[in-house]
Amino acid sequence: MRFDVITLFPELFAPFLQHGINRRAFESGQVAVHLWNPRDFADGNYRRVDDRPFGGGPGMVMMAEPLWQCLQAVRAARAEPDAGRAPVVLFSPIGQPLDHAGVERWSHGPGAVLVCGRYEGIDQRFIDSCVDQQISLGDFVLSGGEIAAMALLDAVARLQPGVLGDEGSHQQDSFNPALDGLLDSPHFTRPEQWQGPNGPMPVPEVLLGGHHERIARHRREQSLLLTAQRRPDLLARAKAQGVLDAADVAFLRSQGLL
Repeated sequence: MRFDVITLFPELFAPFLQHGINRRAFESGQVAVHLWNPRDFADGNYRRVDDRPFGGGPGMVMMAEPLWQCLQAVRAARAEPDAGRAPVVLFSPIGQPLDHAGVERWSHGPGAVLVCGRYEGIDQRFIDSCVDQQISLGDFVLSGGEIAAMALLDAVARLQPGVLGDEGSHQQDSFNPALDGLLDSPHFTRPEQWQGPNGPMPVPEVLLGGHHERIARHRREQSLLLTAQRRPDLLARAKAQGVLDAADVAFLRSQGLL
């Protein structure tokens, strides 16, 4: 798959693409990332890409024309048929929140053109005529879309075959259908007893016994408990979908959570 990122700060992506486990996906080309700077398509000696907003107000607004010319170059480089053109995605506070299901869909698709806004925003005319989808990371505002673009690329890359050391690792992630959309259970590693700031803290004994069925049941119950405490909406959805079995229901009732 191929992602073309339109950004005024392409240099921000270099360390992200070159480090960490997910670099395997980028270095191998499983997830190809091409960076485009709209300033390269702006007119004048100063390559201006922003101007003051009509109607007044603080800040500057990214101009439509440099973005449009940049997008045209991206389209030419991708050489896609009109019927199969990759979607243009803008990261925006008004966009649809990105979730696991959305990442799954992106991970099986051909990619997209990712537009990273800056300043007070982008001229609405470019959005209305060129943007196919808007995505948000949550109810907060970033200085630009670059971090959001990296978040999407990271989430997509780690789902590609061979990227993670353990092929089944991502299946135990929070929100994954393999966990019925619940939160993942807590994890522990060496030492078996940690001398923490409040005294000795042992690993739950069931995890040390080697009894796989008991361990699986313990982790399931901890997942249910954590989800009920932190994200009751996810638990309610799992219940509505009928994915909780009799043992799940019995445990939740014993905890006064159902």
